[in-house]
Amino acid sequence: MTFSPELEARFDKLLKSYPPGRQRSAMIPMLMYAQDEVGSVTDELIEEVARRVGVTPLQVNEVLSYYSMLHRKPLGKYHVQICTNISCQLRDGDKLWEHACKKLGIGHKEVTGDGQISIEEVECMGACSWAPAIQVNYDFHHSMTPEKLDQLLEGLRKKQ
Repeated sequence: MTFSPELEARFDKLLKSYPPGRQRSAMIPMLMYAQDEVGSVTDELIEEVARRVGVTPLQVNEVLSYYSMLHRKPLGKYHVQICTNISCQLRDGDKLWEHACKKLGIGHKEVTGDGQISIEEVECMGACSWAPAIQVNYDFHHSMTPEKLDQLLEGLRKKQ
């Protein structure tokens, strides 16, 4: 599998940061970095990461099935995660989730027809003090309301 020179350099640095016999520890960051470049975790990517860290593709799949931030199918350009765990739920995170689904016309881990926005209901982002919280790609947004969410989504659509 071919990656950009930047990603190859990142992989090399990552693999060298672990002592011999411990390269498997690089698996999760490698999958995350590659997912950002490729768009999703494909079978080919699984085999490549397995080869580089010295494990079987089955072992990579086991990790992939555990971590919700790793995705087998492509997400939108902007992936919106909405927390509905207890702290966020107490501050209407569940209603925020319902509002987003209705506004976008999609559900959990679905992508808008134009491929721009995907949404995912998540358990906890560790931002309980600022509930309800959402994350767009790697950016956090706290104390969200339906109005703030509408503004955020409109802003994402304009970035196209």
